[in-house]
Amino acid sequence: MTWLENIIFTINESALKRYIVIVMTLVSLVLSIMMLPAEMVLARMLPGKSTNTYSIYVDAPTGSSIEETKQVTGCVVDILKQEQEVTNVEIFLGQGSPLDYAGLVKGSSLKQGENVAEIVVNLTDKHTRSEASFSMVKRLRPEIQSRCQAIKDGTNIKMIEQPAGPPTLASIVLEVYGSDEASIRAMATKVAEIFKTTKGLVDVDIMADEIYQKFELTADAEKISRSGVSLEQLNNILYLAFEGMEIAVKNSQNSPDQIPLFLVLSDTSKQMSAFSKRALEAKISALRLMNKKGMMVPVNELVNVVEVTSTPSIFSKDLRKMLNVIAETDMVSQLYPLLDARNTMIERFSEQYEVKKVDGMSTYMFDLYLTDKTNGDKFLLRWDGEMKVSLDTFRDLGGAFIAALILIFLLLVIYYKSFAISGIVLGGSFLSIIGVLIGHWIANLFTADTFFLTATSLIGFIALMGISSRNSLLLIDFTKSLIKEKGFEKNRAIAVATATRAKPILLTAVAIILGSALLATDPIFGGLGVALISGTVAAVVISLLFVPVLMCKTRAI
Repeated sequence: MTWLENIIFTINESALKRYIVIVMTLVSLVLSIMMLPAEMVLARMLPGKSTNTYSIYVDAPTGSSIEETKQVTGCVVDILKQEQEVTNVEIFLGQGSPLDYAGLVKGSSLKQGENVAEIVVNLTDKHTRSEASFSMVKRLRPEIQSRCQAIKDGTNIKMIEQPAGPPTLASIVLEVYGSDEASIRAMATKVAEIFKTTKGLVDVDIMADEIYQKFELTADAEKISRSGVSLEQLNNILYLAFEGMEIAVKNSQNSPDQIPLFLVLSDTSKQMSAFSKRALEAKISALRLMNKKGMMVPVNELVNVVEVTSTPSIFSKDLRKMLNVIAETDMVSQLYPLLDARNTMIERFSEQYEVKKVDGMSTYMFDLYLTDKTNGDKFLLRWDGEMKVSLDTFRDLGGAFIAALILIFLLLVIYYKSFAISGIVLGGSFLSIIGVLIGHWIANLFTADTFFLTATSLIGFIALMGISSRNSLLLIDFTKSLIKEKGFEKNRAIAVATATRAKPILLTAVAIILGSALLATDPIFGGLGVALISGTVAAVVISLLFVPVLMCKTRAI
């Protein structure tokens, strides 16, 4: 490649041209890194995963009847029936669905009560349909929530996808710590309102029981003893009427065991005309018990009906009272909605609270400490969920990257006995990040969904360190050989070495690009493929243009 030799020799002979190459390279580095804060390249732990199923969680207000929950799920199913890609749905009223990958940490198996339900949606095979499951979820979520949540005020419907990586409670989780339950609940409500107005956050929910009014039936011991009925009779008739119970058994020649006979009032008989103490007393007045003298005694004369406030569950972590406020991201990176919500909290809470941030880089660097200016109550807002997993993963990968750089640098210093040469190799390796970021930006332009910079992208970047270092080492060793053995002048030796080693460097790059092409189309490892392809291209350009310029100014060569 005589033309390449002439180009490199011409550049190295002119100080102005060398500075132009160095400045252009550094400007490219700065501009590529600026793509991250400019949101031209978005970072995320892992992209969405297209599967053949997803779930819908229905959480009606605590105290809702099974009929009300059934109406909401019926509305959801009616919408799903219109989707051609939906093969069937499974409805689990009053309980969670059988455990799946997502339900392991979302507490699906712990769900029980008339106000909860889960819908499992099964789709056609992902290889035969054009729409990914996460795209369908994003499209259906607004319609399902707007139409079905209005059936029962306070209902929360969440669309749950199968996670592409480690399952977490939610994409965004904010743990609210405080001194007493009432203040924690009030703070969690404020946080939830901010989440609901933050762009990119959906399925916002507070993981706490709603406080509601209910009626408590307490037996009047004096009236029971005077009436001639037993407390057991009273308990049995109330339980039989509203919950149902086994009252007898039936023998059958078709069954080896006795068949239990279950008795319960009909649904219409159990329903009250209104939610009031008078309506409940009128309902139980129709229930009568026979005493020992054969007289019928109305049940309402044996009990006292008292309206009371429900007792919510108490949540704690590390022996500290807390509540979780959760939200999912609508096919966007978790980082940017988190920062938006955090900035909004700082702005709004500063009027009533003294807000203290965490200084420095740490696992809890986004946490906020609040102190009420009037009464001194203290709160801790701690971020968790997939966002924390992402931060931990990027932190660990960043640590591995730094460790790789240090080890490479030390080995090169030992081998070449020169800090300058080691710095050239290391600098050329690091600059492959230009291609990684530009490659993700270009990939995002040609894909329907957002192409994220993921954990697998960083793995590809770390892998590029060895490839880039190898290219620089080839040039340095060959240049030193030409100078020592052939007596070449330094600039001519650098130009000849670059032109001579360009072909094997290009052939290696082509092999890596072709080998990574299949990965680039994978929904999970696409970031790894794009990082290897675009990073390799950048590594070749850096090795054949930028590294020779740095070698020219190094006295160790």
